[in-house]
Amino acid sequence: MKTSTTLRTLLALSMAALASAAAAKLPPPSDEAKAKAAEAAAKTAHGNKVADYKLCLSMNDVAAKYAAAQKKAGKPVTPTPTPPCADPGAFVYTPPVAAAPAAAPAPAAAPPAAAAAAPKKS
Repeated sequence: MKTSTTLRTLLALSMAALASAAAAKLPPPSDEAKAKAAEAAAKTAHGNKVADYKLCLSMNDVAAKYAAAQKKAGKPVTPTPTPPCADPGAFVYTPPVAAAPAAAPAPAAAPPAAAAAAPKKS
């Protein structure tokens, strides 16, 4: 019994040490790292679009072969209209344009009271 209690205690302490190490705060990513992450996300999104396009073409091919086999067997075929497959084209990444810093506000015009304080000529 003493060995299992020691083993459990050791396991609990090691799990606590790992949890505290995992909870350490990481520094914020640099602008370059953010740009690389954005490009990687764009590549992944484009890859998903390409995969969807290839899947669409494959489904259309299977449906056409099935319809041809059914017609050959003399069975009625009523195809369901589907939207055409959209080819995403080649991957082109255009990084987002960084927002220009806001322009400083223009100095306020002289208040109208200053013009009223001028002496009147008679």
